Amino acid sequence: MVSFLNEPMSAVNPVPTTEIERLLTRPSAEQEALGYVHTLREIVQQPATWVDTAAQVSKAIESHQLASAFDPALRGIVLTGSGSSHYIGESLALGLQAALHTPVQAVPAGTLLTHWHSAIPNDALLVSFARSGDSPESAGVVDALLAQAPDCRHLFITCNANGHLATHYRNEPRVTVLLLDERTNDRSLVMTSSFTNLMLAGRGLAARSAPHAYRQRAGLAADLATRVLAEYTDPLAVIARRDFHNIAFLGSGVRFGAARESALKMLEMSGGQVQTLAETFLGLRHGPMSALDARSLVVAFVSADPAVRAYECDLLRELARKGLGTHKVLVGADLPADMINDVDVVVDLPGLAALGDEDAPLIDAVVGQLLAFFRCLQLGFKPDAPSQGVLTRVVQGFALHGGAA
Repeated sequence: MVSFLNEPMSAVNPVPTTEIERLLTRPSAEQEALGYVHTLREIVQQPATWVDTAAQVSKAIESHQLASAFDPALRGIVLTGSGSSHYIGESLALGLQAALHTPVQAVPAGTLLTHWHSAIPNDALLVSFARSGDSPESAGVVDALLAQAPDCRHLFITCNANGHLATHYRNEPRVTVLLLDERTNDRSLVMTSSFTNLMLAGRGLAARSAPHAYRQRAGLAADLATRVLAEYTDPLAVIARRDFHNIAFLGSGVRFGAARESALKMLEMSGGQVQTLAETFLGLRHGPMSALDARSLVVAFVSADPAVRAYECDLLRELARKGLGTHKVLVGADLPADMINDVDVVVDLPGLAALGDEDAPLIDAVVGQLLAFFRCLQLGFKPDAPSQGVLTRVVQGFALHGGAA
């Protein structure tokens, strides 16, 4: 599946048989006119870029490039970003905290801009995730902390070599920059490969003592994502075109971050025409379930942990009894048969258990991207710029006000 980014389709398969193949074999002018030339290729390139990102991060670990970011005196790690970049932190925090045995929290850059004094320790490691590195919040937070929290250390993980984060702080000893490959700097308005590669790079923070195992997990994730693209794109395209009016994404633990990102992708790429909800399985009962009815689509990222999965399966059975979300997309492995009906799409990935829930958000995000992409096309929008002028690829500058606490 990944190979036809690098060679003519005719050399791989002379008769396109899948939705992705048919779209990628259209003339370039048609792809540009339909507005998906960047988004689709950025989705499909993810498995290959993950392998490269893991190799790059491993090299940075082994060469001690990241050592300055980990001062033993630092009290915890704060993961930050805006929008999708914040959801990267939510997809990482619990896993990193368990691996590093240090407090890790995900805090939106906007919250840090207005309330950093009460949000984080003065002597933390602040990890900023950024596709462009040019958003107003990113620079505003860093400038404020460099001036007012001199004991903080900063690690920027970014995709843009020319962005503010990558270029403006080169001579600041408290700052370390990890610049990912240019291919990850998505040209589409929506973040796809940038999201997953930034997340994978962030997972590398837990790999300082075992970079080889980290590369192996990235390779397994790439294999699973390739399988999703090869085997499940068509069923996901079919269900994305069905007559649902809202969609709920469910995830537990770090997979809730992937649920939030998937909900944002659908909201952005449908131009707001599909209302979205992201919630934990257990949280859904506490009010948000009222948003669901028989015409809702439910996307469930099902845990491999038996104890967690038991709670999740109970919730899915409850939805079935109540006639809510009669169409579902289930992502997991060896799911109980009584939770599945013949209109559901089951993305059955046995290797997901070996990957572990901490890295599963990589796969969850790909599923969410495909659903949003095909819904966008079904609505007649352009995936590369779907929001009809409401959003821009980089948030435009706005006034930064002093005195925030």
